[in-house]
Amino acid sequence: MQTHKLAFANTHSFSTFFLDYIQQKESLRKFTTRFPTPENFKDQLQDKGSLFPTENRNVLVTTLKEQYKNLIVTKSVLHNINSLSDQKTFTVTTGHQLNIFTGPLYFIYKIITVINTCKKLKALYPGYHFVPVYWMASEDHDFEEIQYFKLYGKKYVWHTDQKGAVGRFNPKSIESLFSEIPGEFSVFKNAYSKNLTLSGAVRQYVNELFGEEGLVVVDADNRELKKLFKTVIQDDLFNNTPRKLVEEKNKQLESLGYHTQVFARDINFFYLTNGLRSRLERTNEIFKVVDTEIEFTTDQMNDLIENGPEKLSPNVILRPLYQEMILPNLAYVGGPAEVTYWLQLKGVFDHFKVSFPMLMPRNFAMVMDAPVVRKFEKTGLELKDLFEDKNYIFNHWIVKNTTHNLSLGKEIEAIQQILAEVKERAGNIDQTLNQFVAAEAKRTVNGLEKTEKKILKAEKRKHADKLRQIESVKDSLFPNGGLQERTDNFLNFYQQDRQFIQKLLELFDPFDYRFNIFQYLTPALTKEEGE
Repeated sequence: MQTHKLAFANTHSFSTFFLDYIQQKESLRKFTTRFPTPENFKDQLQDKGSLFPTENRNVLVTTLKEQYKNLIVTKSVLHNINSLSDQKTFTVTTGHQLNIFTGPLYFIYKIITVINTCKKLKALYPGYHFVPVYWMASEDHDFEEIQYFKLYGKKYVWHTDQKGAVGRFNPKSIESLFSEIPGEFSVFKNAYSKNLTLSGAVRQYVNELFGEEGLVVVDADNRELKKLFKTVIQDDLFNNTPRKLVEEKNKQLESLGYHTQVFARDINFFYLTNGLRSRLERTNEIFKVVDTEIEFTTDQMNDLIENGPEKLSPNVILRPLYQEMILPNLAYVGGPAEVTYWLQLKGVFDHFKVSFPMLMPRNFAMVMDAPVVRKFEKTGLELKDLFEDKNYIFNHWIVKNTTHNLSLGKEIEAIQQILAEVKERAGNIDQTLNQFVAAEAKRTVNGLEKTEKKILKAEKRKHADKLRQIESVKDSLFPNGGLQERTDNFLNFYQQDRQFIQKLLELFDPFDYRFNIFQYLTPALTKEEGE
């Protein structure tokens, strides 16, 4: 594959907030500890090492061994799990929902970013060991967001009546999709058929895809891990401290002109049990589970925190803190929305004396297969042109390739100058004529502008075939008008090229904060054809 890179700003796909962060704008420095550069990891290692308890390492290792006990793991994964008990081992983490069949392409990009970051850090800091981690959003209950994926332009949807935390769902009914999906996907067939929970299935297929790279999958829906979080649960439920801290940061960010994405509640926990994940609210001395008849007195809630913390699930405000309290983590890898919302949480981390991770944007990419590359090369466009609005692309191509002068700009400018002189002469005779002349001038200019549009439209008709070709390329790379990585599944490419993931591992640079465009110059062989 051939690689091209674009500045994020040239893709018109990212918020000003995200772009300012990438450019390390000074006003954002107080919302993080360090910007994500390789050299800044030196101090991050010292901070995390001094603040992360040995007890937490031991609980983590024991939990992971239990979660992996039914899987065949690689030596790399086993070594990484065992190494987490060592004071000189640290993690780089990304998190994601349990989308069926991995969901959009960027899930793969996230995983590759953490793997490659660990490799880079090992080369820079050989005295330490670095473990790539995928944090499963197993407690998430937004099933509608994970129940489908898109392959070759078709949407496949998993229908189930199960409720509550999606990681606890039984994935058996996903098998009803198997007969509809084209191509080879045994990695998913095996995972969904052999596991009783969606979390187990995701762990299995992620392990099969990335086990050789030593990726460790963490499911934090766990009693022993939640015990490490009890002090935070207590503070949030009884003192509502996180809400105050987040609101303070939100005001500071908004004063700088940024739009904040997440908002804290008085209580930032859900009550979690099989088939249910619902918010907690407090009225006087009673804690109520929203939309249920379940409630707890103060004493009962204290008992639940002490003896059943696994039944308390953090929301988006406190999940990041939970992650950083159970992992010896240096950096969190996320998309634009994730990176920017974490900046709202720095005050919470400071309050609980937990090291704030460096926030790294994941790798971003668009993949062009060989047929699309051939079509694109015939258009004469530049790669950056593809990120423009479709009508802009058409007009830009027409103006660049026509043999005619399609613009009436000079003529309009000349007419405007003449009409300005007419208005002045008429006004000198009678001021009441000014309004009439101005209206006539506007009508004349409008007429010329309409004529210019008709000329352009006529020229477009003459090049209709070429514009259809351009539209075909644009639509294939921007499904539904959005970035490919946010819609298409990785099987679009993996079924044609079993080395697809390996190639991405070789091509992505986690510290190169630009948008990647990968081009297949020849058709990729499938595994079977290659043999």
